[in-house]
Amino acid sequence: MSDTTQTPSTEALAQPRGIHHVRLSVTDIERSKAFYTALVGAEPAVDKTGELASDAGAVDDPDRLFGGAVFELGDQILGLRPVPGAKGQTFSPERPGLDHISLAVGSRADLDAASARLAAAGIEHGEVIEIPAQEMAVLSLQDPDDINLELTAPLG
Repeated sequence: MSDTTQTPSTEALAQPRGIHHVRLSVTDIERSKAFYTALVGAEPAVDKTGELASDAGAVDDPDRLFGGAVFELGDQILGLRPVPGAKGQTFSPERPGLDHISLAVGSRADLDAASARLAAAGIEHGEVIEIPAQEMAVLSLQDPDDINLELTAPLG
Protein backbone atom coordinates (compact mmCIF):
# COMPACT_ATOMS: atom_id res chain seq x y z
CA MET A 1 0.00 0.00 0.00
CA SER A 2 1.39 3.40 -0.86
CA ASP A 3 1.92 6.19 1.60
CA THR A 4 -0.87 8.71 0.96
CA THR A 5 0.89 11.40 2.99
CA GLN A 6 3.41 12.07 0.23
CA THR A 7 3.18 15.32 -1.69
CA PRO A 8 1.25 14.61 -4.88
CA SER A 9 3.18 14.87 -8.13
CA THR A 10 1.78 16.70 -11.13
CA GLU A 11 2.87 13.81 -13.35
CA ALA A 12 0.35 10.98 -13.55
CA LEU A 13 1.52 7.55 -12.42
CA ALA A 14 -0.67 6.15 -15.18
CA GLN A 15 -2.48 7.91 -17.96
CA PRO A 16 -5.97 6.40 -18.16
CA ARG A 17 -8.32 7.82 -20.77
CA GLY A 18 -11.47 6.46 -19.20
CA ILE A 19 -12.96 3.34 -17.71
CA HIS A 20 -12.65 0.34 -20.01
CA HIS A 21 -15.03 -1.97 -18.16
CA VAL A 22 -16.64 -2.78 -14.86
CA ARG A 23 -17.23 -6.38 -13.81
CA LEU A 24 -19.67 -7.29 -11.08
CA SER A 25 -19.38 -10.41 -8.94
CA VAL A 26 -22.80 -12.07 -8.75
CA THR A 27 -24.32 -14.91 -6.76
CA ASP A 28 -26.59 -16.31 -9.50
CA ILE A 29 -25.25 -15.70 -12.99
CA GLU A 30 -28.44 -16.71 -14.83
CA ARG A 31 -30.62 -14.45 -12.66
CA SER A 32 -28.21 -11.53 -13.06
CA LYS A 33 -27.80 -12.11 -16.79
CA ALA A 34 -31.60 -12.02 -17.22
CA PHE A 35 -31.86 -8.84 -15.12
CA TYR A 36 -29.16 -6.95 -17.04
CA THR A 37 -30.47 -8.20 -20.41
CA ALA A 38 -33.86 -6.70 -19.54
CA LEU A 39 -32.30 -3.52 -18.10
CA VAL A 40 -30.11 -2.69 -21.11
CA GLY A 41 -32.41 -4.20 -23.74
CA ALA A 42 -29.74 -6.38 -25.31
CA GLU A 43 -28.29 -9.85 -25.00
CA PRO A 44 -24.69 -10.15 -23.79
CA ALA A 45 -22.11 -9.46 -26.48
CA VAL A 46 -20.11 -12.42 -25.15
CA ASP A 47 -21.66 -15.13 -22.99
CA LYS A 48 -19.62 -17.92 -21.43
CA THR A 49 -22.19 -18.84 -18.76
CA GLY A 50 -23.23 -22.01 -20.61
CA GLU A 51 -19.75 -23.45 -20.09
CA LEU A 52 -20.40 -23.69 -16.35
CA ALA A 53 -22.84 -26.58 -16.84
CA SER A 54 -20.21 -28.78 -18.50
CA ASP A 55 -17.08 -27.53 -16.73
CA ALA A 56 -17.08 -26.01 -13.25
CA GLY A 57 -13.47 -24.95 -13.92
CA ALA A 58 -14.77 -22.21 -16.21
CA VAL A 59 -15.04 -19.94 -13.14
CA ASP A 60 -11.23 -19.97 -12.93
CA ASP A 61 -10.51 -19.43 -16.63
CA PRO A 62 -9.96 -15.86 -17.87
CA ASP A 63 -10.20 -17.08 -21.49
CA ARG A 64 -13.78 -18.11 -20.73
CA LEU A 65 -14.55 -14.85 -18.87
CA PHE A 66 -14.58 -16.81 -15.62
CA GLY A 67 -17.90 -18.33 -16.70
CA GLY A 68 -19.49 -14.91 -17.04
CA ALA A 69 -20.97 -12.60 -19.61
CA VAL A 70 -20.31 -9.11 -20.92
CA PHE A 71 -22.63 -6.42 -22.21
CA GLU A 72 -21.51 -3.65 -24.55
CA LEU A 73 -22.84 -0.25 -23.51
CA GLY A 74 -21.57 2.10 -26.20
CA ASP A 75 -17.80 2.32 -25.65
CA GLN A 76 -18.06 0.75 -22.21
CA ILE A 77 -18.28 -2.88 -21.11
CA LEU A 78 -20.27 -4.23 -18.18
CA GLY A 79 -19.29 -7.73 -17.13
CA LEU A 80 -20.87 -10.28 -14.82
CA ARG A 81 -18.82 -12.93 -13.03
CA PRO A 82 -20.29 -15.79 -11.00
CA VAL A 83 -18.80 -16.23 -7.54
CA PRO A 84 -18.86 -19.85 -6.37
CA GLY A 85 -19.98 -20.26 -2.78
CA ALA A 86 -21.58 -16.81 -2.60
CA LYS A 87 -25.21 -17.95 -2.53
CA GLY A 88 -27.17 -16.04 0.11
CA GLN A 89 -24.63 -13.21 0.29
CA THR A 90 -25.57 -9.69 -0.75
CA PHE A 91 -23.63 -6.63 -1.75
CA SER A 92 -22.95 -3.84 0.75
CA PRO A 93 -21.82 -0.34 -0.18
CA GLU A 94 -20.70 -0.02 3.45
CA ARG A 95 -17.61 -2.18 2.78
CA PRO A 96 -14.57 -0.96 0.86
CA GLY A 97 -14.83 -1.60 -2.85
CA LEU A 98 -17.84 -0.43 -4.78
CA ASP A 99 -20.53 2.02 -3.75
CA HIS A 100 -22.68 1.99 -6.90
CA ILE A 101 -22.59 2.00 -10.69
CA SER A 102 -24.11 4.79 -12.70
CA LEU A 103 -25.27 4.04 -16.25
CA ALA A 104 -25.71 7.02 -18.55
CA VAL A 105 -28.96 7.66 -20.42
CA GLY A 106 -29.64 10.50 -22.83
CA SER A 107 -32.16 12.71 -21.06
CA ARG A 108 -34.52 13.28 -18.17
CA ALA A 109 -37.30 11.98 -20.43
CA ASP A 110 -35.33 8.73 -20.77
CA LEU A 111 -35.25 8.45 -16.97
CA ASP A 112 -39.01 8.98 -16.76
CA ALA A 113 -39.58 6.35 -19.45
CA ALA A 114 -37.23 3.92 -17.66
CA SER A 115 -39.11 4.52 -14.40
CA ALA A 116 -42.39 3.62 -16.09
CA ARG A 117 -40.91 0.47 -17.70
CA LEU A 118 -39.32 -0.63 -14.41
CA ALA A 119 -42.66 -0.18 -12.63
CA ALA A 120 -44.46 -2.17 -15.34
CA ALA A 121 -41.88 -4.96 -14.94
CA GLY A 122 -42.41 -4.99 -11.16
CA ILE A 123 -38.86 -3.82 -10.40
CA GLU A 124 -38.60 -1.61 -7.33
CA HIS A 125 -36.86 1.69 -7.91
CA GLY A 126 -36.65 5.19 -6.52
CA GLU A 127 -38.00 8.43 -7.87
CA VAL A 128 -36.14 10.48 -10.43
CA ILE A 129 -34.10 12.97 -8.42
CA GLU A 130 -32.69 16.13 -9.95
CA ILE A 131 -29.32 17.31 -8.65
CA PRO A 132 -28.94 20.80 -10.13
CA ALA A 133 -25.51 21.43 -8.59
CA GLN A 134 -24.19 18.48 -10.58
CA GLU A 135 -26.38 19.21 -13.63
CA MET A 136 -27.84 15.71 -13.59
CA ALA A 137 -30.84 13.63 -12.64
CA VAL A 138 -30.68 10.08 -11.30
CA LEU A 139 -32.99 7.10 -10.91
CA SER A 140 -31.81 4.44 -8.43
CA LEU A 141 -32.59 0.73 -8.38
CA GLN A 142 -31.01 -2.43 -7.01
CA ASP A 143 -29.85 -5.42 -9.04
CA PRO A 144 -30.57 -9.01 -7.89
CA ASP A 145 -27.48 -8.98 -5.61
CA ASP A 146 -28.54 -5.64 -4.11
CA ILE A 147 -25.87 -3.68 -6.00
CA ASN A 148 -27.07 -0.09 -6.29
CA LEU A 149 -27.47 1.10 -9.86
CA GLU A 150 -28.18 4.63 -10.96
CA LEU A 151 -29.47 5.64 -14.32
CA THR A 152 -28.08 9.14 -14.84
CA ALA A 153 -29.05 11.83 -17.33
CA PRO A 154 -27.87 15.37 -17.89
CA LEU A 155 -30.24 18.17 -16.93
CA GLY A 156 -31.26 20.62 -19.62
